[in-house]
Amino acid sequence: MARKARNPALDLAVYLAVRLAVAVVHMLPVPLALKLADGVAWLAHRVDKRHRAVAADNLRHAFPDLGPAAVDRLVRACYRHFARVAVEMVLLPRKLHVGCWRRYADLYPMTRMIGPLFSPRPALVVTAHFGNWEMAGRMIGLVGLKTYAIARVLDNPRLERFLKRLRQGTGQELIAKKDDFGRLTGLLAGGGKVATLADQDAGPRGVFVDFFGRPASTHKAVALMAVEFDAPLAVVGVPRTREPFFYEVVCEEVIDPREYAGRADAVRAITERYTAALERLIRRHPEQYFWLHRRWKHQPKKALRRDVPAIEAKAA
Repeated sequence: MARKARNPALDLAVYLAVRLAVAVVHMLPVPLALKLADGVAWLAHRVDKRHRAVAADNLRHAFPDLGPAAVDRLVRACYRHFARVAVEMVLLPRKLHVGCWRRYADLYPMTRMIGPLFSPRPALVVTAHFGNWEMAGRMIGLVGLKTYAIARVLDNPRLERFLKRLRQGTGQELIAKKDDFGRLTGLLAGGGKVATLADQDAGPRGVFVDFFGRPASTHKAVALMAVEFDAPLAVVGVPRTREPFFYEVVCEEVIDPREYAGRADAVRAITERYTAALERLIRRHPEQYFWLHRRWKHQPKKALRRDVPAIEAKAA
C-alpha cells in the first residue's frame, strides 16, 4: 500500500511548533517548566476524551478493586507524568552529564544487567512505555557502553531528524523498526546490545500472554531474537522515585534463553516471563504506565467465541 503524500507546509509548521516549544522549555527554570507541563496535562485530560476513556477502561480491568474516584486519580496522574516526561526529555541533553548524573538517577538497581551488557554475547534490553524509558539509554551511553534502540521512524522527516539527534546525544544509535531488519540481525550476530519497547499490541497474529489478568497480543520477535542469537534479555524500567526529576534505572529480571533450550514453547515461555516482569514494575508505579494506548486491542478468537453465547443470552 502506497504511503499517503505528505504536506510539506504542514510538516514544516509542526516542526517549527515543536522547536518553539523546546526553546521555551530551555528558557524556563526547571520548576517553572514542570509547572507548565502540569498545565498542559490538565488541559489534555480535559479535552482528550477518547484516550481518557481508554485509560480508564484499561485501569478498571487491571485494578478491578479500584473505585471510580481512584481510577480517575490514576488517569490524571498518568497525563501529568507523561507531560513531565516530555519536558524532561527536552532537558536531558542539557542537564544529564557524566559529572552530575547522580542528581537525576540511581543506577544501583540496574546492577543485574551489568553481566549481559559487558558479555561478548549479544543482549536485548526489554522495556515498556513506563517511567522515562529514554533515561535508560542516555545513562547507559554516559557510562561508555554502545547500545542501539529500535524505534519507529516519524512520518514528518524534519521532526524525525531533529528528534533523532536529540535521542542519539550520548551515542546510542536508533534502528528503524520496519526498515532496518538486516542491520538489526547483523548487530545481534556481532554481539550488539539492542533495546526495544515490548508492550505494544501485535495484532491478531501475536502471541497472547497474560498481562494484568487479560490476554495481551505480544510481538514474538523479541523472544525469537533471543533464542536465535543466544541473547539474554534484561527487563528494565525507569520509574520516577523523587520529585521533581529523579529516576531509578531498575533491572527487574534477566532471562537467559539457554534455560529454554530444546523447549517447543520457548518463545511463548520467554514472552510470558518478560511480560510478567514488566507487569511487576508497572504495579509498583501504576501512574507511570502509558494506559492511554489500546494494549488489549486484539483478543484471542477462542475467547471471543466463548463470549458470544453470554452476549446472546443477555440480549434475550
